[in-house]
Amino acid sequence: MVIEIERKFLVKNDSWRSMAVGTLYKQGYIHTGKERTVRIRIIGNDGYLTIKGPRVSNSRIEFEYPIPVEDAENILFNLCERPWIEKIRYKVKMSGLIWEIDEFDNENKGLIVAEVELSHEKQTIVFPEWIGQEVSSDPRYSNRNLIRYPFSHW
Repeated sequence: MVIEIERKFLVKNDSWRSMAVGTLYKQGYIHTGKERTVRIRIIGNDGYLTIKGPRVSNSRIEFEYPIPVEDAENILFNLCERPWIEKIRYKVKMSGLIWEIDEFDNENKGLIVAEVELSHEKQTIVFPEWIGQEVSSDPRYSNRNLIRYPFSHW
């Protein structure tokens, strides 16, 4: 079991792009309840099954397991809620942290958010100049909510 501690922010400009290479992510949700989320992801040619517990502040338990990409595709196409999340994820290392910038596509096109995983809740963060408003506690920005209430419908 891993405790995931992350914070999420809007991205206010494109100055990060020159520092990053992106990877296509496709993900769908089998279950999106308040107490747990079960997600399937395809990252490039790899598949993953992820189970997350309820969020408490900026933390939650998370289990993630690699699965055959063929299984991930089958689950995504046959068992997951629609629409799926499609995004390009970019990673930028700055000040000892790895920022993951998600540029969404399809019904969430135009939304760009940055997440940073922390080792503890009170960890000090040096914010890059391209980081905007924090949206960690705004449920609209969670991937599981973006399938039900896409950004293009706000």
